Amino acid sequence: MVAVLFGITLVSSAAVGVVNLITEEPIAEAKAKATVEALSNVLPEFEQTAKSDLTIDELPIAVYTATASGEIVGYAVETLTKAGFGGTVKMMVGFLPSGEVNNVNVLEQAETPGLGTKMCDEGNPLLASFRGKNPADMKMAVKKDGGDVDALTAATISSRAYVDAMARAYAALVEIRDGEIAADTASGATYNEGQQTQEGEENE
Repeated sequence: MVAVLFGITLVSSAAVGVVNLITEEPIAEAKAKATVEALSNVLPEFEQTAKSDLTIDELPIAVYTATASGEIVGYAVETLTKAGFGGTVKMMVGFLPSGEVNNVNVLEQAETPGLGTKMCDEGNPLLASFRGKNPADMKMAVKKDGGDVDALTAATISSRAYVDAMARAYAALVEIRDGEIAADTASGATYNEGQQTQEGEENE
């Protein structure tokens, strides 16, 4: 019986290994394609990128320095926050060399449908508050917290999380571009874990 169980375990392990080998390359290719698409969505036209990996607030951040004809045309920062209403929110933020936000692409979120998910919509208030502006000239917080950012209706927690990820993206930009730690970019994205509603709001 022991020999039979060992044989079954051996065959099962081998099968799992074969499946992993078969699927590993297609998964890697799909991930690389998605990254290239995200970069294209947030950056001006570029020829190549160089990736730098950082850790900010104990979270992994990737910065892609984009060039064309040997000149830097922008920076794309793959940033994230764990302060979303539904957990992690991951975004790709494109900056021009001067620091203005070119565009933002939400890569991953699990927010409330019809509320927090509106952060993915083109022209939403969060995106409109950042696009074309330099975070250095802004107070990085939603207006409810005394900042300059218009929040999504009935989705304050999701909006704070978006701003938190943006603040982290700007900090990464400053570190890579200028070689220095950014000034205080606290976004007011703190939240009570397990909190389901906010005062005056039905959902978020």
